[in-house]
Amino acid sequence: MLRIVLVRPGCTEFDEQQRIQGSLNLPLSLAGVEQAVAAARDLGAHELAVVYVAPEEAAVQTAELLAKPHQIKVKELEGLANLDHGLWHGKLLSEVRQQQPKVYRQWQEHPETVCPPGGETLQAARERARKALLKIIKKHKKGMVAIVVSEPMASMVQSLVCDAELGDLWQGSLNCGQWVVLDVMPERAGAI
Repeated sequence: MLRIVLVRPGCTEFDEQQRIQGSLNLPLSLAGVEQAVAAARDLGAHELAVVYVAPEEAAVQTAELLAKPHQIKVKELEGLANLDHGLWHGKLLSEVRQQQPKVYRQWQEHPETVCPPGGETLQAARERARKALLKIIKKHKKGMVAIVVSEPMASMVQSLVCDAELGDLWQGSLNCGQWVVLDVMPERAGAI
């Protein structure tokens, strides 16, 4: 059985300011580096085969810290790139909530029905994630791999592995630097 360690990168300054980061390429903040180091220390006892990562600076920095003690490769997968939030990039969550209260509420309650202006739908991002996951599962039938991705992509990956609906997207949200182990059951692997 394949086990996936799903890791959210340490925080960026946008995370700390509660700004929408989406697919913007930002480095870890000082606190984010500490979170990534702590995650790497916590995962040191796990036997990771490889670390897959979204092509984003904070995710790559976190992945490199995770891979170093294991002396394993970090592999970027474009399909793991975070959701493109379009015109919402850089906005404070409170700005979106105040300027577009109905859309914001719908985004919280039924995220699968909202597309950020000029951005990407959750369905499109989830399909990219599904294809990336299938590549990983095809290559690794058993053992343990890590996947480092930001939110909401982390929740989408988790929903695919756990067979959850997109409407439940915010239920399993990871905080900066947090991780969870997901088991990919053999009978479920082809259905992702």
